[in-house]
Amino acid sequence: MNKMNQKTVSKLTFSGPVYMYFLVILRVVIGWHFLYEGIVKLTDPNWSSAGFLAESSWIFSGIFHRMATGPGILQVVDFLNTWGLILIGLGLFLGLFTRLSEISGIVLLGLYYIANPPFIATGSAITVEGHYLFVDKNLVELVALLVLTFFPTGKFLGFDHFIFQSWKRRSISHQGEVAEKPLPQDVAPASSGRRELVKQLATLPVVGAFAYAYFKKRKWESFEEKILLDYDTARPDATTGSTIKTFHFAGLKELKGTLPQGQIKDLKISRMILGGNLIGGWAHARDLIYVSKLVKAYHTDQKVFETFRLAEMCGINTILTNPQLCRVINEYWNKEGGNIQFISDCAINNNAMEGIKISIDGGAHACYVQGGIADQLVLDGKVDEIGKALEFIKQNSLPGGIGAHSLQTIQECVRVGLKPDFWVKTLHHKQYWSAKPEEEFDNIWCKQPEQTIAFMNDLEEPWIAYKILAAGAIHPKDGFPYAFSNGADFICVGMYDFQIVEDANIALDVLNGELKRAREWKA
Repeated sequence: MNKMNQKTVSKLTFSGPVYMYFLVILRVVIGWHFLYEGIVKLTDPNWSSAGFLAESSWIFSGIFHRMATGPGILQVVDFLNTWGLILIGLGLFLGLFTRLSEISGIVLLGLYYIANPPFIATGSAITVEGHYLFVDKNLVELVALLVLTFFPTGKFLGFDHFIFQSWKRRSISHQGEVAEKPLPQDVAPASSGRRELVKQLATLPVVGAFAYAYFKKRKWESFEEKILLDYDTARPDATTGSTIKTFHFAGLKELKGTLPQGQIKDLKISRMILGGNLIGGWAHARDLIYVSKLVKAYHTDQKVFETFRLAEMCGINTILTNPQLCRVINEYWNKEGGNIQFISDCAINNNAMEGIKISIDGGAHACYVQGGIADQLVLDGKVDEIGKALEFIKQNSLPGGIGAHSLQTIQECVRVGLKPDFWVKTLHHKQYWSAKPEEEFDNIWCKQPEQTIAFMNDLEEPWIAYKILAAGAIHPKDGFPYAFSNGADFICVGMYDFQIVEDANIALDVLNGELKRAREWKA
């Protein structure tokens, strides 16, 4: 019976145990995946690991976040990640330095898993191709490589065989005898010769198949891109989506730096603040009645998390918005590990005190009486209610502010002696076509820009300027320098996720350029 089994096995081994051939196939398949992932990243000028790192919400998330937000560190991480994938993939593919490639692959996959594990209590805004619970493709490949480290598949079928044979001959020539203990019979390399050479180079045709498939795919992608570009006579910089119209959206690799910060009391705030109107669905789109519903549908919880994370990566550390967004902000803090600060306008049912209480309970870092509410209270002769709201905010140890659309609101608050920690006032010029006629559209939020600039220049408290783009009517390249040069200490800007990097770069250009301010920085 034993002799029969030995004969059967000898027929199946083909100069080696059959399981070794399956292990080689497993090694080559994983190598294919690594190599392709690396080459795609190398050839994609917009690829960056920043998004993946920024989504980390488990142990060491702080380290991963710092990697994502440091442009210099991020470049090193991207370089190591890309070339690590390529070199590990080639090593596994060819059976070259196989053990080193396998261990390096285990380390790399381990970092991927630690950064974003599919645990019950953690979630990622990154879109994946499936649904995972504890086990994902990174863990599966990691375990497979761990198994492969126990089998010398590179010596059995790969370039490691030639390295081993060369080292063996050198050892014999120097010592006059074999210096290494022989391999076990089931994994010992077969006798050298032409047949052995063909066997060890068996993976080279797979490399050829990989190259053919890759260039075929690249050719097809280039063909599709050419067709789309030819439809647009403007020859745009990039193509996105399935539509013919194309745009260029700045990526994190184009980020010029991190935004500087100012300070309101003990709260350090980026000079540009993320506005929450678009996220909340208040689009101020004039007579386009569908836009508010459109932007609300766009901003799912996951999209909001992505927007917050991207803002933080650009140095925007604060959002100014309505207390109705307390839920999604708290989920971003608690489930996603985010750190963005929250300034609340406290506008709930036109009741400032109710909005303040909800905002404080919701974790707001600062509160102010929203502009529309403050404007109405002044018109109704109830400026004292603004004072009560301001005092209540300060009693709860938060910076308290007063907002306004109308300059008269600020002037009346100053006249009665109210002392907020900061002002929130609209500011934009009126040199855009829809600014007239004033009575027909919701299209002008600062009707006295020159008078506003002059009055605000004399105030000692920090000033957050908002509606600086007149709800999208003014380009940031125009609105940002107008606001900063005319005295604003901070600007609040509503942005979609795809606008954040570009707007951050524009703000950096303005702040780092020859900015002439009549008013000293107050924060």
